[in-house]
Amino acid sequence: MTVPVAVAPEVSDALRAAIEAGGGELAGLADARALVWASKADGFPERLPAGIEWVQLHAAGIEDFVAAGVLERYPDVRFTSAAGAFSATVAEHALALLLAGVRYLPEHLRATTWRQRDFLPHVGTLRGSTVAVVGAGGIGRALIPSLLALGAEVIAVNRSGRPVTGPGIPEGITTVPADRLDTVWPVADHVVVAAPATPATAHLVGSAELALLRPNSWVINVARGSLIDTEALLAALRAGTIGGAGLDVTDPEPLPDGHPLWTLPNVIITPHDSNPPQVRVAAFAAHVRENVRRFAAGDELLAPVDPGAGY
Repeated sequence: MTVPVAVAPEVSDALRAAIEAGGGELAGLADARALVWASKADGFPERLPAGIEWVQLHAAGIEDFVAAGVLERYPDVRFTSAAGAFSATVAEHALALLLAGVRYLPEHLRATTWRQRDFLPHVGTLRGSTVAVVGAGGIGRALIPSLLALGAEVIAVNRSGRPVTGPGIPEGITTVPADRLDTVWPVADHVVVAAPATPATAHLVGSAELALLRPNSWVINVARGSLIDTEALLAALRAGTIGGAGLDVTDPEPLPDGHPLWTLPNVIITPHDSNPPQVRVAAFAAHVRENVRRFAAGDELLAPVDPGAGY
C-alpha cells in the first residue's frame, strides 16, 4: 500500500521520483500522511491537517524552524531534517579549506613572484597534527576517515561523549563530551567546527578559546556563522594568535562588502557553497526516498529532530 505524501511549495521531478521510489504517492496536503517541506521556515503553514504524521525538512540546520516556533506548534508531528544527506560533500569542503590553510595556499595564490624563502617556514602538514572535530555528527563522521588517512590524529567532540563510530573510523578514537570542550583547545593543532546552531552553541568559539590555540592553528567553520564570535576571530587573526581561518559560513551572512575578513591574508572565505545545488538536489532526493520507505514500513526515520536540543 502506498503512502500519500504532499510536497510544498512545489515538487521537482527529482522529489517526485524519490517519493514514488520509496513507496509513496503524491497527494494534496489535505489527503497526505506526510509532508516534504522544500522551502524556508517563514512560509511554513500556520496549520497542518490532522492527518499529517511526519514532516521532512529540506535543511540539515533547522534553527530557523525552531526560532519560528514551527516544531512547537506541532508537538504530535514527527519532524526529520536533512542531517546526514549532505555530509560527504560538506566534509570534503572542510578538508579542502583545512589543507589549503595548512599548506599556505592563500599566500601562494596571491604571489606574483618566486618567494620560497618567505613561504616555506609557514607551510605545514596534517601528518602528525591533532585536529579537533567539534560536532562529530554526520559531517564530522564523514570527515574523520579522511583526516586519519592523511596521518592526523583526531579528537571528536559530541554532545554525549559516546564513542564515535562509522565507516572508516577505528574503534577507540578519542571522543570528548561537549561539556569538556575546554580540555580540547590546548591540545588541538587545528579545529573544524561542524556543530549544529542552537542557543547553547552560539559563540562556541570566542576569545578565550582562540587564545588557547597555537600560532599555526587553523579554524575551519562549515556549520553556521553564529558558532564563532566574529570580532574575537578578527582580533586573533590580526594578532597572530592563530594561523588562519577557513570560513564557508560567517556572521553576519552574507558577509558584507568591505568587511575586514575579506582583506586578511590568512582567511579563506567561500560563500556558503560547501553543498552546491547540483549535488544537493540529488542528495536530498535520496534522503527523501529512504525516509519515505522507512515511514511506509514503520521503521525508524533518518535524522529525527529533537525539539529539546534544537536539531
